[in-house]
Amino acid sequence: MATMKFLLHDGSSRNVPLIDGTSLMQLARDHGVPGIDGDCGGACACGTCHVVVGSAWLKTVGARTAEEQQMLAMTPDVQPGSRLACQITASAALDGLEVRVPEYQM
Repeated sequence: MATMKFLLHDGSSRNVPLIDGTSLMQLARDHGVPGIDGDCGGACACGTCHVVVGSAWLKTVGARTAEEQQMLAMTPDVQPGSRLACQITASAALDGLEVRVPEYQM
């Protein structure tokens, strides 16, 4: 089974199985990943599922949408790899993906 890893600010991490078609936000919530609240339920209407994708994975996860960019503009610590986990859909292509949960969300 394909898996991904959420890297937490305290140096720990959470491995999560990738379920095709499920958002990374939902996978994080289902597996109790701290710092991923998803207050809007995945509607791209908040920034509580902000993650930072490493540069090696940016092409694979795809570009931010304009709506996602607006939500990220209201969050601290936005970086080139910043994405909303609700806007990234799990697939086998993401096997091995690592994303960092920003410190301010912890």
